[in-house]
Amino acid sequence: MSSISLIANDPSRFDPLSLDQLQATADYEGIDRVVGLPDLHAGNGIAVGAAFWSRNRIWPHLVGSDIGCGMSLWETTSPLRKFRLGTVERKLQGLDAPWSGNGQAALTEAGLPPELASPALGTIGGGNHFVELQRIEVVADEARFAALGLRHDRVWMMVHSGSRGLGQAVLQAHRQLEISRGIPAKSTEATAYLAQHDAALGWAVVNRQIIAKRFCESLGIDGRKVLDICHNSVSPHQGGWLHRKGAAPADRGLVTIPGSRGDFSYLVEPIADNADKALHSLAHGAGRKWSRKDAHARLSRRFNIADMQRTALGSHVICEDRRLIFEEAPHAYKDIGMVIADLEGAGLIRVIAKLRPLLSYKTRAT
Repeated sequence: MSSISLIANDPSRFDPLSLDQLQATADYEGIDRVVGLPDLHAGNGIAVGAAFWSRNRIWPHLVGSDIGCGMSLWETTSPLRKFRLGTVERKLQGLDAPWSGNGQAALTEAGLPPELASPALGTIGGGNHFVELQRIEVVADEARFAALGLRHDRVWMMVHSGSRGLGQAVLQAHRQLEISRGIPAKSTEATAYLAQHDAALGWAVVNRQIIAKRFCESLGIDGRKVLDICHNSVSPHQGGWLHRKGAAPADRGLVTIPGSRGDFSYLVEPIADNADKALHSLAHGAGRKWSRKDAHARLSRRFNIADMQRTALGSHVICEDRRLIFEEAPHAYKDIGMVIADLEGAGLIRVIAKLRPLLSYKTRAT
C-alpha cells in the first residue's frame, strides 16, 4: 500500500467518496506515491485532482479519456477600455462548427501525424471546457508581473480544452480488463500507449492554439500565449512514471488555476523548493462540489436560464445547452480562494495575479 499525502489546510473538507477513490488507487500493486490536491473530488471511479507515481508501471485509465486536457492563457491586443460585452457576444458566432483551416498542416507543423486531423480540431467540446475572456483584477506581485512583460490594461483569454475524441480512442485501444494491474513500463504495450498518448497530448496543445486563434479572429484582435499546460497526462519523473489526473504541472513554469465561471482565476508561479511534497503537481481548478446530475437537479428547480447567464461578478455566460448551463454553474464548484490558500499554505505557489471573468463561452445552439 502506497502513502497518500493530502494538500489541504483542513483535510476534513474533502468529500469522503473522493478519499475512498484515492485510497482504492493507492492500493494498486505498483503505485508508490499518491497526492490529493486541494481541488480533489470524486470522478468516474477515479479521484480527480490527484497525482500518482509508480516506479515501473503505467495505468492508462489514471490519465483518462481526455489526454492532454489543459489550460492556455493569452494576453490579447484588445485594450480593456474598449471591451464591450454586447459587441463581443454578437461577434462570437460559428465557433462550434469545424475549423475552416488546414488541420493537417497545423498538425504537421507541430510534428504530429497529419492523419490525426479531424473536424473536432479547433473546437472546445462539452463538459467543463470553455473559453473565458478576463481582466486583471489584482496584481499580487508587481515586480514579477512586470518582469514577465505582462500588461494590466489588456483583455485576457483562457482556453480549457483537450484532445476531444482522440484521447477517448487511445484509452479504448488500451483499456484493461483488470485496471488495477497497470502495464509494465518497459513492455511493448506501454511503448505503444505512450506513443499514442504523446500524440494526443500534442494534438490537445494544437487544439487550444487553434481555438484561441479562432476567437481572436472573430473579435478582430491578436493574442500572445503566456502559458499552456496540460493536467491529464503520464510522463517520466524521477526514474518512474507520474500520472496526473486533473493536476497541473509544477515543473513547467507558470500555471493558471481557474475558478468556476462565476469566480476569479489565478496566475501563479510554482515554488520549486517544496514541489516534491505534491509530486510536482498543483490544483487544476476549483474542483467540483456537486456532480453534474446533482447540480442540474438542485439548480434547475431554483433558477431559470436567464439567471444562469449572469454571474455574481457581473460576467456573462454563453451556453445555449439548457442542461449544461446548470451542470456547470458556479454553485457546483468549490471556493477557488480556499484552493489557492491551501496551495499557498503548503508553500507550493506564489500568486502573481488574480483575473476576473468578463465573458465565459461554452457553446452556441446547433
